[in-house]
Amino acid sequence: MLFRSPVSMNMIRCHHGNIRAYGVERGNCNLENNTVLPEGIETLEHRECALAFRKTGEGPAVLFIQGVAVHGDGWQPQMVELSTNYTCLSFDNRGIGNSQPLGVKKLTVQQMAEDALALIDAQAWNKCHIVGHSLGGHIATALALTAPERVRSLALFCTSARGKDMPPITLQFLWTSLRSQIGPKPNRRRAFLEMIMPIKMRESEDLDEWANKMAKIFGHDLAEAPSVLHKQVSAYRAHDATSRLRELGSIPTIVASGSEDPVGPPRLGQALAEGIPNSEFHLLDGASHGMTVTHAEEINKLLADHFSKTSTQ
Repeated sequence: MLFRSPVSMNMIRCHHGNIRAYGVERGNCNLENNTVLPEGIETLEHRECALAFRKTGEGPAVLFIQGVAVHGDGWQPQMVELSTNYTCLSFDNRGIGNSQPLGVKKLTVQQMAEDALALIDAQAWNKCHIVGHSLGGHIATALALTAPERVRSLALFCTSARGKDMPPITLQFLWTSLRSQIGPKPNRRRAFLEMIMPIKMRESEDLDEWANKMAKIFGHDLAEAPSVLHKQVSAYRAHDATSRLRELGSIPTIVASGSEDPVGPPRLGQALAEGIPNSEFHLLDGASHGMTVTHAEEINKLLADHFSKTSTQ
């Protein structure tokens, strides 16, 4: 396991005064329940669920897997930039966004990994890069353990080997989580931002503006939790890949954590990387759980460098 900083510290920026907007226009495709899908969204029927996905770009294939309570379009900051050189596919995990209905009585990480594999099969991809964030990191790990021959590389962000380690249960985190669920909506949004944004950003930037931008990227008002949230949390907390991490040693893997992440703190990411032979650990100073958005430039550079080393393998 190698420990590397992906960029020099003078390149770590939080895009002060320049909050990039990533949104989607509405289209005319309908699901069975007549929900209007965002333009560019397709669906794949798999095990009683219409998995909604978006594909863009040309080049080596990349599958992006999102975390708890976030739609697939949460990867827009990455897909917009990386699609110039890669075919990028993101999707809504079953039971959230446009991937309906849930279709299973009990949601599991393995089921969601099989959903991801079904999407890979449907694209007729022999191999692809896999990128997962938080819950998506657990799904990506399960996918790689299930079908290692289909995985060109792994990138695991803000995640852990054992689900029940996330988040570390502290009084501070419990208080913040509680405030994100009760009280006036503006207060709930700000509490949610405390879990995904670093301190300096929260102290210096317009949090109401950030909440609006995050809502467009995440697919919902930060004050409102998707109904599937607790099932997703239960699924990843039941997942534990610790004993099998060594099986991933042949897959080029990077693990990255934000130094201020209260959900997936760096020690969990480092332990995950230590368990995967030949993997690299990257620490983003001044980043938190939402670093794929707040530090998109650094994440995109990290991914581009990782992919360029492995796309021909």
